[in-house]
Amino acid sequence: MKMRVLAVSVLLLAPGAALAQTAPQPSAQGDVSVTIYNNGQALVQDTRRLTLANGVNRQEFPDVSDRIRPETVRLSVDGASILEQNFDYDLLSPSALIQKAVGQTITLVRTNPATGAETRERAKVLATNGGVVLQIGSNIEVLRDDGLPVRVVYDSLPPNLRARPTLSISLDASGGGTRPATLSYLTTGLGWNADYVALFDEAKSTIDVQGWVTLRNDNNVAFTNADTVLVAGAPGQGRGGNAGMAPGTLPGTENARRARLGDFYLYPVGHRITIAPNQQKQVSFLSVGGVPAKKLYQYRNDWYGSSSDPVSAATVLSFSSSKDGGLGDALPAGTVRVYIRDAKGQPQFIGENRIDHTPMGSTLAIRTGEAFDVKVKPAVDKREKINSGEWERTEKFRISIDGGKPTTVEREDEVTYWRTTMSYTVTNARPEPVTVDLVQAGLDRSYWHDTRVSSESIKGEQRSLDERLWHVTVPANGSTVLTVAFDTRY
Repeated sequence: MKMRVLAVSVLLLAPGAALAQTAPQPSAQGDVSVTIYNNGQALVQDTRRLTLANGVNRQEFPDVSDRIRPETVRLSVDGASILEQNFDYDLLSPSALIQKAVGQTITLVRTNPATGAETRERAKVLATNGGVVLQIGSNIEVLRDDGLPVRVVYDSLPPNLRARPTLSISLDASGGGTRPATLSYLTTGLGWNADYVALFDEAKSTIDVQGWVTLRNDNNVAFTNADTVLVAGAPGQGRGGNAGMAPGTLPGTENARRARLGDFYLYPVGHRITIAPNQQKQVSFLSVGGVPAKKLYQYRNDWYGSSSDPVSAATVLSFSSSKDGGLGDALPAGTVRVYIRDAKGQPQFIGENRIDHTPMGSTLAIRTGEAFDVKVKPAVDKREKINSGEWERTEKFRISIDGGKPTTVEREDEVTYWRTTMSYTVTNARPEPVTVDLVQAGLDRSYWHDTRVSSESIKGEQRSLDERLWHVTVPANGSTVLTVAFDTRY
């Protein structure tokens, strides 16, 4: 038996002959509704009309998602119950056809490049492990693809290959007739995210915001003319908080006029859409102009943080999502990209950052970059022990032993405390004064919980146990030094 290599350029798939080019089959879906979550998961509800006979029926539902979660399938149909269901996802393809043909006989069609004449011969498929091995007469041949005009013709299609993902369901109907049936299931491969384009007018201190939803369909199946609802949230999964929000972002307490699903807001697409296979689609959901906004400068320093060189303050854009004087909506998580007009009036990109799901009425502070002209130089000026009497020398306790009369016990304990004096030199090279929101963090360490500010050159605000904030005003082309003394146990 001889062994040779047979060149093949294209594997054409046809039952008995080469397939002709045909138009795509129309979708078998009915009235489709899609609810898409932020975690790449979606709920599909597809209402189709079924014609059932009395007794056991086998119904096929082609054009379901190829990433369907079969265990989540639910079929609602009057007068019928589900006996069994199967999801057939072994799809028709050149590789699937040749794999299913192992042990079967196929036809090889060779075309003479010079004359166009075709010759045919029968071949048995022996194996498809890393390549196609054929037996032609007494010869063993291997197919390879090097551009020569050879094709493969199949006598028939294997019965277990599907052109489209298909759900097969066996039903027991109590009576015959045509009736609607709603197929519901969860699927992966569908997701969405929000993006925002913000145009900031620094002269007017206003901002225009356009919100876009980007839908993604990573399935090989289209969802045709679907009533689509987007859910701002990921059921069953945790969400991170305050992603990309600068200090000063405050959560709102206003109720947005939107439908809810549990604790999540719904963002319905205003018209039916077709989400094509492997497609991204963008839909507008927010367009607001002339919202009051302002530019801020912020700097956050870690405990004992010092720098030999000045560090740029962050540039922050602050605005509200409130109904009055704001965007007037709850904002799904996404990326905010900020533009500002140049001297010619052309919008220019200046930075971007992410926001988390944000209630209506929130004050947002979006970091857009680092300031060129506004710098901060933190320094630890002094670390010194302080007398415990300046802090606390005695403690009194009321104790009761074995249920006896309570007595007062006083304890005197000498403890070493430390005073850390820090300075923050803030410089401004701009031709107008600026205010820098300066935050010192790390005040509530795991090994102490009683940090005290014994002196400060500018009155600060305690934002939390861990952070204190100062509004430092810096004159045009000038500097301001903030000095603060912190008393700690360590």
